[in-house]
Amino acid sequence: MLDDLVLLGNSLRDWLSAFAVAAGVLMGFWFVVRILLKRVAAFAHRTETDIDDLLAHVGAQTRLSLLTIPALYIGACALMLPEGVATWFRVAAVTAFLVQMAVWGDAVLDFVLLDYREEHAAEDNERLTTVGAATFLLRLVLFGLIGVVALDNIPGVEVTALIGSLGIGGIAVALAVQSILGDLFASLSIALDRPFSLDDFIVVGEESGTVEHIGLKTTRIRSLSGEQVVLGNNDLLNSRIRNFGRMAERRVVFTLGVAPETPMDKLGAIPSMLQDIIGAQPQTRFGRAHMVKFGDYTLDYEVVYFLQDPDFDLYMGTQHAISLGILQRFADAGIHIPYPTQVVHLDRNAVPSTAERPEELGHEEA
Repeated sequence: MLDDLVLLGNSLRDWLSAFAVAAGVLMGFWFVVRILLKRVAAFAHRTETDIDDLLAHVGAQTRLSLLTIPALYIGACALMLPEGVATWFRVAAVTAFLVQMAVWGDAVLDFVLLDYREEHAAEDNERLTTVGAATFLLRLVLFGLIGVVALDNIPGVEVTALIGSLGIGGIAVALAVQSILGDLFASLSIALDRPFSLDDFIVVGEESGTVEHIGLKTTRIRSLSGEQVVLGNNDLLNSRIRNFGRMAERRVVFTLGVAPETPMDKLGAIPSMLQDIIGAQPQTRFGRAHMVKFGDYTLDYEVVYFLQDPDFDLYMGTQHAISLGILQRFADAGIHIPYPTQVVHLDRNAVPSTAERPEELGHEEA
């Protein structure tokens, strides 16, 4: 009797078989989403890896309403449907599956953004803006690709011409906003590579200052003289950046000159004196002290020490204390630090030239 009832060229038995297949496929989808993914989510809470967390997060975005259409299409493959109905049924199924793929891809990007925010929000909130903008652009690319593939499955739609026109338009737009795109991608590179962070003191070419803001197009630093310097992100990455904020310790080198008349025993004792003076300062580590050259009016020593805290104010205060200690210690030891001098020897027996005797200037012989 089931074979006697015919609808769209198929018996009732065929229709029931098709719905049974569709129901079985849909139940399989439901089992994967509700049972397996639930166990994956429970397992993710007990581990520290990100892979299972990603699978649980993406799986939670599965929409059974979207997967129902592909399930019905799989069941309908056993039916003899009119060509037009079968074609549009296939288009609907493929489109629904592509939309689900877009939802999964969006979930992946969302997971990456959330993970980055949890790891780096406390370090640098400014970078979240850049990463968020990059995630937005990736979403546009994802949805654009999904849309193109979906249109390609619709009969009568020529995607090749559309892609060609979009390509020409994209090239024109890219040329017009080349500088902006360069700064935008440079901002993304700064966010991922992290050559510097907020409050780092950096030197870029002739500019130097403390990083105040890292934006999508520019980075702003506050110079020592007080003004704000705005640098394009692309220009910034194309330059050599000296980041003093990443210094583990500061190496200090200075030159000290003593009088050439200083006795030999005192010249030999100067390095140990300097070591005692520098070692008396907190957070310092003595490096070396050597006589390096004979100056025009001094015997020059080169002194090296390390400051374990790279803070600039601490460095200036420590150097000030060391300089005062050197002056006091050298004064007690009778070691003289001379000022620049020049000795001129005059010969009283020298006969001045005609140009040096003004009384003879203008004299004519009789």
